[in-house]
Amino acid sequence: MCLIVFAWKLLPAYPLIMATNRDEFFNRPSKAATWWEDSPDVFAGRDLHAGGTWLGINRQGRFAALTNIRNSLSARADVRTRGELVASFLNSERGVDDFLSQVQKTADHYNGFNLLVGDSEQAFWFSNENESAAVKLEPGIYGLSNGSLDSPWPKVVRAKAQFASLLCQSAPDEAYFEMLADTTPAPDHRLPTTGVSLEWERLLSPICIESPDYGTRASTLVKVTNSGNAQLLERVIR
Repeated sequence: MCLIVFAWKLLPAYPLIMATNRDEFFNRPSKAATWWEDSPDVFAGRDLHAGGTWLGINRQGRFAALTNIRNSLSARADVRTRGELVASFLNSERGVDDFLSQVQKTADHYNGFNLLVGDSEQAFWFSNENESAAVKLEPGIYGLSNGSLDSPWPKVVRAKAQFASLLCQSAPDEAYFEMLADTTPAPDHRLPTTGVSLEWERLLSPICIESPDYGTRASTLVKVTNSGNAQLLERVIR
């Protein structure tokens, strides 16, 4: 997952509305969102290379999402797959606080990540590169890519503004998917410096990424209701 924008505790009927794009190399095998045969309560896509997932919900109304931290200088090969964090939360019956306490103890076993977890009552963000403790989220609109929460990268700023407008309009689901399909690149003077080449900064700057080998592979809309029901709508692009 490389772009997440979400509203937390702003709408009376929906504690959470989340719109996401998953960006990945096209040759990495994955499976579209479905109920997992080996974990029947989990509805999520699946990384067939490492076995985890980037985003999902479960029958109890839990949700979890993950993005990688873009920092090529600190990447290690001898680490556990970050996608197991999302799967573990969706499969766990432990309280959110208890689960995150355990994640913090083993956070250095993974390359850099942002983790969002929650249910209809509470939501948290934790990063193993930016925070020593999980942050309980207050009501608001948030954006997350491959930096810290609400880092002012052009794609995050642009997506949050469009997302906020759609919320104000009580827009239909289709409008969120149109927002996630925005391929407008950022001008060079607004690009962040994240340890990749200028060519890659340009390629990665739109909300929706297009290139021959790497890009946005799926767009997803997640909603959690006050009653604790969760819904995940996914559009697979490639």
